[in-house]
Amino acid sequence: MIRLFDTHAIRPVRELDGLWDFQPVGRAGEMPQQFEYRLPVPGCWETHPDLGTYRGTGLYRRTINVNRRTNLRLEFKGVSHTADVYFDGRPIAHHYNAYTAFEAVIRDVEPGEHEIALYADNSFGEHSALHIPNDYYTYGGPIRPVVLEEIEDVFIERVSFRPEWANGTWSGRWRAVVRNIGEHAAAVGLRLGLDGLHTAREECRIEPGQSSVVERTEIYDTAEEWSPERPALYTIRAELIREQERAGDDWIDRIGFRRIETAGEEIRLNGRRVVFKGVNRHEDHARSGAALSFSEMLHDIELIRDLGCNTVRTSHYPNDERFLDLCDEFGLLVWEENHARGLSEEQMRNPNFRKQSEDVTREMVEQHGNRPSIVIWAVLNECASDTEYGREIYKEELELIRSLDPSRPRTFATHNRERDLCLDLADIVSFNLYPGWYTDEDPGELMRRARGWADRLGGAGRPMIISEFGADGYYGFRSRERVKGSEERQCDILDDNLSAYLADESLSGVLVWQFGDCRVSEDNGWLLSRGCTRNSKGLVDGYRRPKAAYDTVRRHFRGEADIPSAGRNARAE
Repeated sequence: MIRLFDTHAIRPVRELDGLWDFQPVGRAGEMPQQFEYRLPVPGCWETHPDLGTYRGTGLYRRTINVNRRTNLRLEFKGVSHTADVYFDGRPIAHHYNAYTAFEAVIRDVEPGEHEIALYADNSFGEHSALHIPNDYYTYGGPIRPVVLEEIEDVFIERVSFRPEWANGTWSGRWRAVVRNIGEHAAAVGLRLGLDGLHTAREECRIEPGQSSVVERTEIYDTAEEWSPERPALYTIRAELIREQERAGDDWIDRIGFRRIETAGEEIRLNGRRVVFKGVNRHEDHARSGAALSFSEMLHDIELIRDLGCNTVRTSHYPNDERFLDLCDEFGLLVWEENHARGLSEEQMRNPNFRKQSEDVTREMVEQHGNRPSIVIWAVLNECASDTEYGREIYKEELELIRSLDPSRPRTFATHNRERDLCLDLADIVSFNLYPGWYTDEDPGELMRRARGWADRLGGAGRPMIISEFGADGYYGFRSRERVKGSEERQCDILDDNLSAYLADESLSGVLVWQFGDCRVSEDNGWLLSRGCTRNSKGLVDGYRRPKAAYDTVRRHFRGEADIPSAGRNARAE
């Protein structure tokens, strides 16, 4: 499944899922004499018994058949973490970052059989500034779908739609990019329609080898708002009109009319205050690694909603489009962030860092900007926001997001407390704090101190979110003494934190770390404090079995915290 809906009705599309030949190799471009494996796409090679800890380059290969001369567009929704693509032995694409999509366009493909070779590299080194040994695992392979499309010389490259609210009326700002890969200039019409409302038309001329941008604002005064209570979605369709009014290409997406803004220390959705109650979620499953199936994603959504959450944070990278589709449909609010976690200033000075981080930020906003569920953009979780060089980077990335999308507030999650130098750059102040687990501080007092830090360091008068808090709890480990790591101690710590945070009516959000246990890198020192190479702070384990803490959080988020629980006075089972 590529998306939860058809993204094209005119353009021929097929998903290249199924078994591909696979072989570990030494470098991109190397062709082995034989292939020992056949692996699923989407998938990650760690799910194979022989490849559970393999780190390096792997070659995926398959053939396709083309029945007429045409242009092809290959789209890779996510390859971890560096991809090199060859078509009939010729390199056609290079991309870095597991969590954003990229394309390769091949002109004038003759009928017959053709070979696609995808080299995926999940190794660490200077070439990879963002994927490093970390507190989550960097899997290898095409973890998201691969799509094959047939396109004409002139085609629609991208369409964005930004809802705008003014004087009690909804309008929408269209921005369509039309590309010409042919040898001659082309004059085309572009029909822009939004279901059930009305259709507009623009004319444009595109020179060979160039792209043309069409922008238009239309009023939609009968549009229904998207909200968590009623997630009303609309289908937008752009059609490319050629000679004799022939529709030569199309682009389909879904949008929702909603506005998100900050007002003093409040966050407001459609003019009403919203308080985020949610979880941080990694794309990691004990069975499928980072390549979650649709049914696994849906199960996560169902559990998150059952908890009483209205929000999910995509820690620490852009998420699979299908998961975001589900958030759009079910009315879950999303904090989506670019890819970087826990980088020191030295790591941020990697010569590849600036470009790789800018690329993933730009791709995240451009690829996911139509989604009504995404209400916050974020950058650089727990990086060097306490240094002058770090401030330069935070300023650049937050300004880049503002230039691409001025409609959503921006933030970053900091652990630098009173040393942070960047709180004045964000629209929302967000702190990662772990009282009861990493420190012995009182949660309520620590929260009040955090508000003080924000007020002194440039974040005065801005909303504040506790973006991470939590404790380890090993599934099935019970202790009458409530020792650290037991399910009982995890319940105690979460109960203390949530009791303090939810009692403070000025706070704009609380996000539990984390929804589910995830695998971590063994080669970064975390093994000493991450037993079984797992981050075990999940409310469910890697197989999605709820821990006792699941019910603790559920009671708080559903307003039932006074109901007896597996708390301090309960006997261990």
